[in-house]
Amino acid sequence: MPKKPNQPEPLDAPRRLRLGAELEVIAEQLRSLARAQDRLHDLYEAVIGREVDLSVVLQLIVDTAMELVGARYGALGVLGENGRYLDRFIPAGLSEQEQADLAGVEFPHGRGLLGRLITRPEPLRVDDISAHPDSAGFPPGHPPMRTLLGATISTRGKIYGDLYVAERRDGQPFDAHDEALIVALAGAAGLAIDDARLYEQTRLDAEHFQRLLLPRLPDLRPFSAAAAYRPATTPGHIGGDWYDALLVPDHACAAVIGDVVGHDLQAAAAMAQIRNMLRALLYDQRTPPSTVLAHLDRALAAITDNPVTTACLARIEPVQPDAWTLRWSTAGHPPPLLLTPDHPVGYLRVDPDLPLGVDTAQPRNDHTHPLPASSTVVFFTDGLVEHPAYPIDTGLGRLAALATEHAALPLQEFVQALADHHPSDGHDDMAILALRTPRLTKHLGQAHGNRPTKRSRSS
Repeated sequence: MPKKPNQPEPLDAPRRLRLGAELEVIAEQLRSLARAQDRLHDLYEAVIGREVDLSVVLQLIVDTAMELVGARYGALGVLGENGRYLDRFIPAGLSEQEQADLAGVEFPHGRGLLGRLITRPEPLRVDDISAHPDSAGFPPGHPPMRTLLGATISTRGKIYGDLYVAERRDGQPFDAHDEALIVALAGAAGLAIDDARLYEQTRLDAEHFQRLLLPRLPDLRPFSAAAAYRPATTPGHIGGDWYDALLVPDHACAAVIGDVVGHDLQAAAAMAQIRNMLRALLYDQRTPPSTVLAHLDRALAAITDNPVTTACLARIEPVQPDAWTLRWSTAGHPPPLLLTPDHPVGYLRVDPDLPLGVDTAQPRNDHTHPLPASSTVVFFTDGLVEHPAYPIDTGLGRLAALATEHAALPLQEFVQALADHHPSDGHDDMAILALRTPRLTKHLGQAHGNRPTKRSRSS
């Protein structure tokens, strides 16, 4: 059959095989780029979604680098303040045995080949590590490595650290395509690290701000008092938990614990406003807790737009030289926990009234319970006991058992033990306030709040 004009020459078998191989290489590169795009998207989602802290972001960068180029090992080194050596090293890909072999070996500080990126911040691709003039060798127990690829990570124009991968899984040296991927990832990593660091600093500043809003407990003698606050482990959760305690003019000790709905700076600011208003009402009005909460609720409704708030307000009132009465009112808050010398730990369970900020027309109620000498009342927020894996009563039961176990401790250590071993998942902030009545005393005046010139607090 005669050849038509402009018809291409048919490919012979070798050329067809060569073209097929080249097309497969191009297809694999496209698949690699697609995987790189997916991993970079995951990296940004993790940081923008505020679900990880900086250490997790760094680990994610290393894992992403290894996956992009099919490397067996990876690491990220973070420069110290002087910018000359690494003071943090995040390795990846080591087996359990390899980690055991390196136990006790100091991590690299960037004085050998790894330091080349510090002094010369440009991509580094090495086909034979041992033959490179900057190589200082490996420490005992280090897995054998021949090939290396590295790139510098910068944030805001300053070198933050270096990203490394070693040993492609297919045994081939790293190529220009691998280098382009790692350089691109290093650039994206700098943005992600900067964002994570900024967010972490903002969170720390907000937590510090919230701690400044919480009071330092005053001298409450003859009572002992201790408190603890723990921020949420979930990034971005700045809560509105608060506590307060003070002696009022009628020789009673007033105490309150509360939780403003929300997990942001607005909740923390609302908490400060409510605490200050309540403190003024407590000191000025010698009225039952229910009346004080009702006044507070009406005031908040009239002059603020604060969110819904739960609270428990209590007064420890002297009735005999060595006996007191706990009088309290609860606005949708968890019940107080009571420890006495002669009875098991138990909750003072009552039907709670509505939280503040819901309906000021609803009545509020008072409840009373006797307190002998050396009794401890524990007020807390729900972040101490809530866990998504089990009902709230389970968390309350575990807290009661924890309190029983540590009841003999001095009060501050007791409160710290409850905070350290809390039964919750830690995803909400938590506040604890504990008050303890004095030990038995022969001096009637001390039991009624007259302060002696020299007396140590009971534990």
